[in-house]
Amino acid sequence: MSKPLALIYSLLSCVLMVATAISISFSAWLAITLAVATTVFIGLGFMLKSRLKRS
Repeated sequence: MSKPLALIYSLLSCVLMVATAISISFSAWLAITLAVATTVFIGLGFMLKSRLKRS
């Protein structure tokens, strides 16, 4: 994974985690949705990294 792509991916992951933390005080369903989205996004990042490493 190139450095700019990794930087963008990590920043977006941090934004999602902060949004999850903030949403805890507003709505449980929103917090759960954002937590799942964050987990999926980070998992997709690992998948992308492994696919780019192979090629």
